[in-house]
Amino acid sequence: MDREVTRIVLVDDHILFRIGLRSALEQCDTPLEIVGEAGSGRQLFEVLKGCMVDMVLLDIVLPEMSGIDIASKLRVEYPEIKILMLSAESDQETICRLMDIGIDGFVSKTVPVDELCRAVEYVADGAEYFGRDIARIIHDVRIAKSHQSTDFTPRENEIIEMCACGLSAKEIADKVHISIKTVESHKNNIFKKLGINNSVELVRYALKTGIIKL
Repeated sequence: MDREVTRIVLVDDHILFRIGLRSALEQCDTPLEIVGEAGSGRQLFEVLKGCMVDMVLLDIVLPEMSGIDIASKLRVEYPEIKILMLSAESDQETICRLMDIGIDGFVSKTVPVDELCRAVEYVADGAEYFGRDIARIIHDVRIAKSHQSTDFTPRENEIIEMCACGLSAKEIADKVHISIKTVESHKNNIFKKLGINNSVELVRYALKTGIIKL
């Protein structure tokens, strides 16, 4: 079955960067369409009034209204739109604050095109992406916490082993014929057994220990 086209709006106040970003996205294998561009929060919300949008690629440092404030407003007014932050601002507290808001992913502006495309694909498929797929982060955190006693179910162990092989959450869902939502449920159970309560804590731990490098 053909993948649905992901409709994207680019939000950055530098026109030349948006041109480069558009060019980079044209190299992605995943079907997507750039349906709008904006240089500010005000322009973005004007764009959203006039077209259907699946994902916003959003800078953090913007005039008039910060990317953090825009993300917060998007979550209230357009909760169905996926938010992928794309910025040179990448300190831990900023990322964790954005995760509290409920963004779907974060990619540094310095990443190569293939990683940008991977992030867009994962987020479009309903997974999270923070420097790497969240499933891979779970595996690496489990290794880091291997001294702790845990009792995983057979399915959870199966998912962890697939993470060890480098499979993304979407690939795991396809392989064992379950939904992304079910993978997310198993994921939540796994990292709770690792002593971590939510994705924010998982990413915070991974940042602190160097598992994720932004």
